[in-house]
Amino acid sequence: MVNLEWYRTFKAVYKNGNFSIAAKELFMSQPAVSQQISMLEAHVGNKLFIRKSKGVEPTEYAKLLNNLIIDALDRLENVENTFRAKAEDATRLISIGISKHLFNSVGNALIEKFDLIDFTFADDDTLFSLVDAKKLDFAIVSKKYDTFDTIQETIAKIKLVMVGPISLDITEFRQKLKSDHFAEAEQWLNEQKWYSHDARIPYIKLFWLHAFHKKRPSMVPNYIIPSEYEMLEMLSKNSGVAITWNCNARKFIQQNKLQLVWNSFHVPEEYVYLLAAKNNNLKSFFDIIATEVRKALSS
Repeated sequence: MVNLEWYRTFKAVYKNGNFSIAAKELFMSQPAVSQQISMLEAHVGNKLFIRKSKGVEPTEYAKLLNNLIIDALDRLENVENTFRAKAEDATRLISIGISKHLFNSVGNALIEKFDLIDFTFADDDTLFSLVDAKKLDFAIVSKKYDTFDTIQETIAKIKLVMVGPISLDITEFRQKLKSDHFAEAEQWLNEQKWYSHDARIPYIKLFWLHAFHKKRPSMVPNYIIPSEYEMLEMLSKNSGVAITWNCNARKFIQQNKLQLVWNSFHVPEEYVYLLAAKNNNLKSFFDIIATEVRKALSS
């Protein structure tokens, strides 16, 4: 009789090339992993792995076996995970990673939907590493990753725009843009007070690259406030301009605290992705988070 656990163990060893790593992933002892592989080898009648100084190497038969079973095994695991997910308590604690600059646009929507969330603020690469290591259930990122152990779904689009307080007179600037006098428009911008959430001014640089085809803006930010939301709040009460995600500016514009200074059609939209580990038994949560973030960033 076929033992599916043998094939699950085979998949882990094949993927990791190491019995010890596979054992940790499967929450088994290394001897148990070795025993299951030995039993599978006896069942199929062929050697599957050759031991090396560091880990193991699959034989040609193992490569063939992997190609034959991987799709079917993935489908079975998905069925198993679906049934487990339906049986889970709706108040399960989930962990979600997100950049602190997007949190204010989507955090409230997620809190209204779930009873227990442990949020982590970090950059995209750090969040990906945490999800890949199964230390986070989900991550909301603006960068595409392509790996074996994670799934990633496009859930929204966002764009960098320029904003300023309602009191800022932008008539002259708009006239320069309308007349295609971009050198003069850039000079007008250089004369303004600038707000940034980062001393490296990544948003400003990216905006300048597309809007003016220049890698290095000539201005120096007057105020660096490491929270984008607080930066916009301060800007709304003072004088100056800032580059921000349109989803973050939307609420301030709707409340008549800020005005849209420039939405350049040269600046491209960026994708927002929802990232999760494969087979993490949280498919239902994944779908809900995707829906809520999509609505929050597009409303």
